[in-house]
Amino acid sequence: MLINYKTYLIFLFGSLAVSIGLQMLLPWPYGLIAALAIFIVFPLFLRNRALKRMGGLGTDAGTGGGGGFFGQGQGVRYICLACNNRFKGGICPRCGSKMKRADF
Repeated sequence: MLINYKTYLIFLFGSLAVSIGLQMLLPWPYGLIAALAIFIVFPLFLRNRALKRMGGLGTDAGTGGGGGFFGQGQGVRYICLACNNRFKGGICPRCGSKMKRADF
């Protein structure tokens, strides 16, 4: 679990209180816009904080210190269906076959 439940509830009720306060202070359309912005920004803030704690945010978008879709920023490796060789790229360097399957 990325964030614990207690921290999430604290931020949820805190953002609710701040948004109600802003709606009371600001005129109608501006208060509503500010409240919606708070409900969008707070979960993003929680997610970024949790990812930084896990080491998932790197310097560029595709490669990072942490996980991601394809492991530790290694890219996709393939397994040749003809000779079972593991490789990166389009053609198997051992047998020259183009038949392959992805290996995550």
